[in-house]
Amino acid sequence: MKRWLWLLGWLPALAAAGLPARVERVLSAHDLPLSSYSAWVQAAGAERPLLAVNADEPRNPASTIKLLTTFLALEELGPDYRWRTEAYLLGELSADGVLDGDLLVKGYGDPYLVTERLWLFLRKLRQRGLRDIRGDLVIDNSYFAVPADAPRGRFDGQPYRVYNVPPDALLINFNAISFLFLPDPAAGRVRVIADPAPANLEILNQLQLVDGRCRGFQHGIRFAANRDQQPPRVAFSGRYGSECGEFRLSRAVLTAPEYAYGVIRRLWEESGGRLRGGLRRGLAPAGAEPFLAFPSLPLAEIIRRVNKWSNNVMTRQIFLTMGAERFGPPGDLDKARAAVAEALAARGLDFPELRLDNGAGLSRDTRISARNLGRLLLAAERSPFRAEFESSLALAGLDGTMRRRFRDEDATGQMHLKTGRLNGVFAMAGYVHARSGRDYAVVAIQNHPLAHRGPAEEAHSELLRWVFEQ
Repeated sequence: MKRWLWLLGWLPALAAAGLPARVERVLSAHDLPLSSYSAWVQAAGAERPLLAVNADEPRNPASTIKLLTTFLALEELGPDYRWRTEAYLLGELSADGVLDGDLLVKGYGDPYLVTERLWLFLRKLRQRGLRDIRGDLVIDNSYFAVPADAPRGRFDGQPYRVYNVPPDALLINFNAISFLFLPDPAAGRVRVIADPAPANLEILNQLQLVDGRCRGFQHGIRFAANRDQQPPRVAFSGRYGSECGEFRLSRAVLTAPEYAYGVIRRLWEESGGRLRGGLRRGLAPAGAEPFLAFPSLPLAEIIRRVNKWSNNVMTRQIFLTMGAERFGPPGDLDKARAAVAEALAARGLDFPELRLDNGAGLSRDTRISARNLGRLLLAAERSPFRAEFESSLALAGLDGTMRRRFRDEDATGQMHLKTGRLNGVFAMAGYVHARSGRDYAVVAIQNHPLAHRGPAEEAHSELLRWVFEQ
């Protein structure tokens, strides 16, 4: 008899349960229908889930789909995979550092060619004896094929927001410019400082410094850009309160080749170099050895920046790289999706409902079920690259997109999670190290017009606490 009572006590763990009451209460209190909510929880090594609610319903997972892209990239490319950025001398280099010709720079999709690393690239060119370029700067971004007519900002009509920057094989600093606004009461003006400051961008400062506090959207700053004029121009206008203090605004104003040219030229000249020509697009000479091949950070470090801070631009670079590596350049969306399909099939992961757009989740068309996203997490848990993958996720209460959640709780530092949020979507997926010492894979996705607001996050948090207490 005692044996049967013991078995009955374990039945909830043997069969998938319904939502915990605490989660149902949150959904009910905010009129969020259960039909809009999917949840799936399974312990590592268990044969069946502890909880599965609407787990097979295809949902928009927002940025949690980055887990699929980054895990398969680790598996297919390896944690030490590195992108290259190459420089070719199209002319003779004299002993005194003068290049009688063009400098060609070819990109292979490095997702993290930020200003500091570009400076290292240019410094190595100087160390190899290059000082004065008499010709043009030639950009070769042919490793990726991105439709030239693809509208920027198609997702939400915000073409200058950094998260909407399209991929490019020579993408520098995410194409972003950080504009710093500094009130200068002594001069009666607002200073505008661009970092980096592309040499081919005109900045028109029409801001008025007025007495008083900050008011309005973006501290009252109006932003306008014109890419069609030469040089391209960005203009700032409006009334900026003297008590506002410093304010930063990041925007992507230039296209990738123009931005690369402008920043390379600016940094090259600041380092004492000289560039006499302009910008051209071209192809690296076939079969030629590069003058310099500059490696990226390893993939394992790249995905930490992707998943902890949910970087869409970097994810799209990784996605296209998978296609180019598997099927040959140029990398495009069709090749990337086919590479993902092959990688899933090779691991016995059949996700018939999966719909991938750009691999990053900044899409209205991406779909996956909570169960299959959970199966992916369990596959990653068994991978030899488990440590690299899990450490790329944000730690609850400590860093990344989870730094403000579960702070000063017993669960602080006990959850590695990826978040995802769009209008009408809120999702969380990752691993929970429970009080009992067991590890659980957890997925929660809500698709509802109000899902991106507080109640959905509250419901997910209650589910995570419930898992932690198992």
